[in-house]
Amino acid sequence: MRLELADIEKSFGEKRVLKGVSFTADGGKAFGLLGRNGAGKTTSIRILMNVFPADGGEIRIDGIPIDYRKIRFGYLPEERGLYPKKPVIDQLVYFAELKGMNRTDAIKAVDYWLKRLEMSEYRGKRLDTLSKGNQQKIQLVTALAHDPEIVILDEPFSGLDPVNAMLLKNVVKEQITRGKIVLFSSHQMNYIEEFCDSIGIIHDGKVAICGDLRDIKRDYPRDRLVVAAQNPEPIRADFGDACTVCEDGALLIRLDCPDRKQEVMKRLVERYDVDEIKVFEPSLNDIFIEYTGEQR
Repeated sequence: MRLELADIEKSFGEKRVLKGVSFTADGGKAFGLLGRNGAGKTTSIRILMNVFPADGGEIRIDGIPIDYRKIRFGYLPEERGLYPKKPVIDQLVYFAELKGMNRTDAIKAVDYWLKRLEMSEYRGKRLDTLSKGNQQKIQLVTALAHDPEIVILDEPFSGLDPVNAMLLKNVVKEQITRGKIVLFSSHQMNYIEEFCDSIGIIHDGKVAICGDLRDIKRDYPRDRLVVAAQNPEPIRADFGDACTVCEDGALLIRLDCPDRKQEVMKRLVERYDVDEIKVFEPSLNDIFIEYTGEQR
């Protein structure tokens, strides 16, 4: 399955929020939709889910305009939307029925996911008696119980401890392996890098950059070297202003020409006790800052 947003436009009054947003997400892969607050991510997601219509553009599945009667969405919102005073099982079954399941199948699916997420003991508890992390897991059940083809996760790891984060990671990987389209929206770049094959960064209502994350990184100039050494001071003195110190203590050496990589590497190995040398590759955080900074 392939999902396409093509030239999506949206205005609220005089404010033009989306200005021709386009991106593609494929089944069996995760797509990271990124942007600063107010960039247009949430509006794009709401249009995708048919919460409200776009002013222009089209949403397609496998090249055909989407038929919302045939495509199931699962949505984990950043802002939780469950009923705090209601028992967990009652509202989970209710939401599954709203999404087209009969009651028997809904109860079976909900009980499966409660067990899968180690939450069966809370089946009859009121939601407001659960911790924030466990409430997050209950919210996830509402997104997955009806077996959607497209799963949208907005800040999915918020409030989770490391053990529950690992549990959620495994669940997400299963959804990807099953061929579903998984869309991530998060400011936690480490999770996006871990899961997403492709990304789209929205800035000021437009897609600033979009594509395979590995290809985006490879397209950056390969004119910097990262050097780790037990005694970095002589190297810093040798390279002067071309050398800076990274947060982890490694040295970042900027080359005047990318073609000099091998020459400089050889010089470093011959002159100094070097533990590691590699070409600098920008992190997703570096890319995000570049494409969403005020200078743009």
